[in-house]
Amino acid sequence: MMREIMTFLLRTGFPHKRAAMRSAGLSVARANRGTGGAGVVRTLVVAGVLTAFPLASPFVRAEIVVTHGGGTTTLPDRPQRVLVFDPAALDTLDKLGVEVTGVPGSNLPDYLAGYRDPRYLKIGTLFEPDYEAVAAATPDLIIVGARSAAKRRDLSSIAPTINLAVEDRHFVDGVKRNVETLGRVFGKEAEASALLSRIDGAVARVRADAPGAGTALMVMVNGGKLTAYGPGSRFGWLHDELGVKPAIAEVKAATHGEVISFEFLLKTDPDWLLVLDRDAAVGRSTEAARKVLDNDLIAATRAAKAGRILYLDPVRWYITGGGGAAFATIAEDLALALEAGRSQ
Repeated sequence: MMREIMTFLLRTGFPHKRAAMRSAGLSVARANRGTGGAGVVRTLVVAGVLTAFPLASPFVRAEIVVTHGGGTTTLPDRPQRVLVFDPAALDTLDKLGVEVTGVPGSNLPDYLAGYRDPRYLKIGTLFEPDYEAVAAATPDLIIVGARSAAKRRDLSSIAPTINLAVEDRHFVDGVKRNVETLGRVFGKEAEASALLSRIDGAVARVRADAPGAGTALMVMVNGGKLTAYGPGSRFGWLHDELGVKPAIAEVKAATHGEVISFEFLLKTDPDWLLVLDRDAAVGRSTEAARKVLDNDLIAATRAAKAGRILYLDPVRWYITGGGGAAFATIAEDLALALEAGRSQ
């Protein structure tokens, strides 16, 4: 009987529950030699165990089912050792107050610079995992995103791996769904709810002012070249979901936009020119876009004359935009710009 009891205690995590047993006035006693008091001691131990750890004990592990971009993954328990390849997911986890174990060794934005600290394991790049480092970290969960999604299957052979890449279409809902998912997985539902409320509030403000704000064209500056984005593109949610009227509807939905000229910008002549500096986003330069757009053709546009050239937060738009906190900031910045434009 005693052997069965000890087996039960070990299977239910007895080493972690000694304190709970002591607080309940229990102890695991060793019977005196002989048979006189052994039966009494064993009976008391069995009764104490059944009282302190019933079958419906809160210590029993509860599986967590996660639906994500790679399908459905079942986690045996709440993850403790988490590796994050996706900067957007890291943005959300940071805001929710979830501690992580490992992150990419490069391309982390300055506002997440704390994760460059050596205490966080470096597990590869945004695109390519260091599989030896990943395996050595003994993770409970690995999170990939758009740039690392192709490695999900390989990483899944090491530990449960979920893909939290956000699709261009239904982008806002995708961001919110990931916030909800991470809040549930890590027991941070209250923090997730607060972040979702912030997102909803900012989005509502943009949608309220967008119809009367005029037209907008989003361009990206990359190595001195200009590319444009419209509805249905990587940043099409600006028009499709937030309601900002596009200056031109038909723009090729390429990853880095459709190449355009300064003459095209002047001809299109949007009320708002939203500028994303990719060079700044990837750490090449901090003023590249302003220098490129400092010319007479741009100065002749309605956007320039009205002071409505908006230089976007390059890191949050290009690197971490699918994260809950990053997207909340993006939407808030847009709301402030449109509100300021309304008062002009």
